[in-house]
Amino acid sequence: MTEPLFLKPVFQEKIWGGRKLAEAFDYNLPDGDIGECWAISAHPHGPSTIENGPLKGLTLDQAWATHREYFGNAEGKVFPLLTKILDAEASLSVQVHPDDAYAAAHEGPTELGKTECWYILDAEPGAYLIYGHHAKTKAELTAMIEEGKWDDLLRKVPVKTGDFFYVPSGTIHALNKGIMALETQQSSDTTYRLYDYDRVDAKTGEKRELHLKQSIDTTIVPHQDPVLNIQTEHIGDSTITTYVQPPMSPFFSVYQWLVKGDLHFDRTTAPYTLVSVVDGEGELIADGQTYPIHKNMHFVLPFDIKSWDLKGDMQIIASEPGNK
Repeated sequence: MTEPLFLKPVFQEKIWGGRKLAEAFDYNLPDGDIGECWAISAHPHGPSTIENGPLKGLTLDQAWATHREYFGNAEGKVFPLLTKILDAEASLSVQVHPDDAYAAAHEGPTELGKTECWYILDAEPGAYLIYGHHAKTKAELTAMIEEGKWDDLLRKVPVKTGDFFYVPSGTIHALNKGIMALETQQSSDTTYRLYDYDRVDAKTGEKRELHLKQSIDTTIVPHQDPVLNIQTEHIGDSTITTYVQPPMSPFFSVYQWLVKGDLHFDRTTAPYTLVSVVDGEGELIADGQTYPIHKNMHFVLPFDIKSWDLKGDMQIIASEPGNK
């Protein structure tokens, strides 16, 4: 019998973080301003630990390295995806991420680029994102950055609970104050910081490092919003929403499963599935075994689980690796 891989998250302190992850998800947080829950992670900067079954005690990167059969013997030096929950108590820096080629050339051969997406779990009234820019050419982008014309350069987009945003590498972006989001991304920790509001890190007494050359190098000009083809399927009282999938999103597919009663799944082509319960509670039935699941739990359904059922009243964000 193959079991789901239930995972223990890793929490990251951030200058812009707070304590809402404890309140919203009942997590036992370490001290400090916690900005990120690395929920399903095999990245060396914060790998999740498997809490059950034959692989109990291994981190997800160790399981990927030594038990690739759990992942359909998928290729790749590193586990390709990372699921986070972010709590923006203050605004994140304005930033941009590289693609795979730039990351490999400048950050090391095993560091991936970073295409990501956000499902907005909660947004305070008036909350907004930085999403894209207004420069028409690379020269104009460079000049506006060098002159600090941030109000002219940066594109502000209002945001509300339940919104979804796809953020390809090369996109200038930032979550701002009052937003909590589930992020699905390539497994990368490379961020090029373009602007940080001139704030000072209380721990160091200094401003945080900026990466202007890298930001200019990697920003796509002009900005174009991705054209999403979001599809929702109604199954009884439940719904399955597909936000992104290949070929538009080559690195991952992302879904929302709103479970009201019973919902059955058969594995199609993906070798494994990442699952985060973001609201409610119920049961997962897989390989003849029933597992109670509830908000704040994260797990991987490995290759040998060919079908599964969900029962209860739950909101789940799930993802699967793409074709890159």
